[in-house]
Amino acid sequence: MRTILQVLSEDERSQVHERTLHLLATTGVRVDTGRGRQILAEAGAEIDEHTGIVRFPRALIETCLQSAPRRFSLGGRRPGWSLPMNSGECTLQADGAAVFVYDSLTGERRPATDDDWLAATRLIDVLDEVGVYWEMVDPTSAERSVGDLVAYWRGILSHFSKHVQDCPFTSEQSRWMLEVLQAVFGGKEEVRRLHPVSFLLCPLSPLMIEAAYTDAYLETVGWDLPVAIMPMPMMGSTAPASLISTLMLANCEVLAMLCLVQAAAPGTPIIYAPAPSVMDPHSGRYSSGEVEHALLGTAVTEMARYYDLPCETSTGGTRHHIPSIQAGFERALNWALPALSWPDLLVGPGLLSGATILSMEQVLIDVEIFRRCRRLATGIGSPETCGTGPPETCGTGPPETCGTGSHAGQWLDEVVAAVGPGGNFLAQRSSRDSIRRGEWYIGKMGVGDTFEQWDAAGRPDLLAELRDQVAHLLASHQPLPLDEAVERELDRIEERARQVI
Repeated sequence: MRTILQVLSEDERSQVHERTLHLLATTGVRVDTGRGRQILAEAGAEIDEHTGIVRFPRALIETCLQSAPRRFSLGGRRPGWSLPMNSGECTLQADGAAVFVYDSLTGERRPATDDDWLAATRLIDVLDEVGVYWEMVDPTSAERSVGDLVAYWRGILSHFSKHVQDCPFTSEQSRWMLEVLQAVFGGKEEVRRLHPVSFLLCPLSPLMIEAAYTDAYLETVGWDLPVAIMPMPMMGSTAPASLISTLMLANCEVLAMLCLVQAAAPGTPIIYAPAPSVMDPHSGRYSSGEVEHALLGTAVTEMARYYDLPCETSTGGTRHHIPSIQAGFERALNWALPALSWPDLLVGPGLLSGATILSMEQVLIDVEIFRRCRRLATGIGSPETCGTGPPETCGTGPPETCGTGSHAGQWLDEVVAAVGPGGNFLAQRSSRDSIRRGEWYIGKMGVGDTFEQWDAAGRPDLLAELRDQVAHLLASHQPLPLDEAVERELDRIEERARQVI
């Protein structure tokens, strides 16, 4: 059966929910958008227009939770590619938005450039383990012009063919984004059907929903864009100094925003995506390497399952600034627990130093960590006891082609009896078949030879090998092209956008 992990008891999950309902009904949330307050007032919330505080009756929260769909898919441009939510699958989601890049050739950190953005976007497009885009590096320190924004969205959809998650910051930016999506995907109804883009909403901690950013989302109402709700309370600074209370605060902020989204457009797909974090007590800053992030990431997944909502879990960071032993153990350990809880989306490969530095080599290392975590999650059980469901309906694939170990386990009593005492199993067909089916994971990254073989090969450096692998992947990958008619329409949209002052 699948590996079973639990960091919150059933009672603790229930208490997080009940205490959330109490806080939302009594303390409430400050909602800075007038349009949002009006929508919530019409839905039955209690509004204080003088302070902007909105209080949420229990019945309103329960109604909005019920209206959020439990099953939907995230689509993309790639033909046949789709990511069903809440179906037992998990994919990596790129992390963002670093402002520096680690150059492994020189060993230096440097400011990110547009070329770095392009390379990172193309790299995650070729890696099938990464199913969802975020802007991994942000090379612009100034606000984008409207023309730059259109060029940015055009660039994403030209070089990345899977699902995109992003966040326009103003209503005007949202309108231009929708125009680009309509041109690329063939109209509003096709965007509604395919769900190629999800909107990232980040309530501020503690207990605030800001105006411009939220109004930017409300501009998209009617397009059925899935919404990932990601408050980021930090234990000890923007959240109380305990893990369970930080989780509760994040849950308050998610449910408040969920109510606004559902009140604006009932049935809008929701992704439960809080990213609670831990303050470095020495500096007061976010550094992402603390092991408590693993506990919080796992608890987020468990709360999403409590509500039966799709889950996006952010964890796996590091305090170190380069690919290193420290980055390795921090990232691997901080991903292991959340991966075993098996969210739908697991954020995010490639970033170092509290998500401020991109390393292209680290992207490949993190994909390898994810592959190993995926094998851990599938467990050791027999086909009859697989926790993902019967073989014919398993979300990881049919038993004969699964390759992840979900249905590879067999009791093999008859093989043990046939070999008998003192024998060995090397020549058994079942041993070969088990290797092919994925009974154990055989990684290709790192040293697997004997010391003598490694020494004779010149003691190759893993980082240098990964640098060469990145270069090869980028040189050989051809992004899925846009149709010529779409390109011409995007030319017209971008030209109009460049004329906006």
